[in-house]
Amino acid sequence: MLDIGYALSNRFPDPPQTDYRRAEVRALRHDLFCGDVYLADTKTDHEVSTAWGWVPVLDFAWALCDIVERIDQDPAGSRASRPQRAELDFTESTDRMLFERRFGWVDIEADWMRAEEPALTVSHSELRREARDFLHDLIADLTDLHDDLADNPAIWTLLARFPRVS
Repeated sequence: MLDIGYALSNRFPDPPQTDYRRAEVRALRHDLFCGDVYLADTKTDHEVSTAWGWVPVLDFAWALCDIVERIDQDPAGSRASRPQRAELDFTESTDRMLFERRFGWVDIEADWMRAEEPALTVSHSELRREARDFLHDLIADLTDLHDDLADNPAIWTLLARFPRVS
């Protein structure tokens, strides 16, 4: 089973004067809510995670949902034998998280992983479901911390674009 999680950083707090209701997409994606993220297979106890403290967590969740859709564009769907690839670039770094889908499975690797470390392999449908759940749960957590965020139109658009799937 896939678990996607995060921890906000104490070293990179959001500016206290932030108006979350009017925060622009660029600020939401790159300047606010910094911390670390992980994707973990709870059965094998294998994970891909960051440990830098400055990863924009909302941007990660947003980009992950985008990537899941991007690697699902082959009309053959889970029967497609051609690999479909995407990468997630981290701002302020040359590090990348790499996604490769073949058939119904997605291998997830990162530039910072040791060469002998295996990729994290999950089903595409599980990755889609967990990525969207992570996005919705993260936004719920962030709006608990900052009530005005729930009134931001960019957040409404984001939640409508990536609804939860069952």
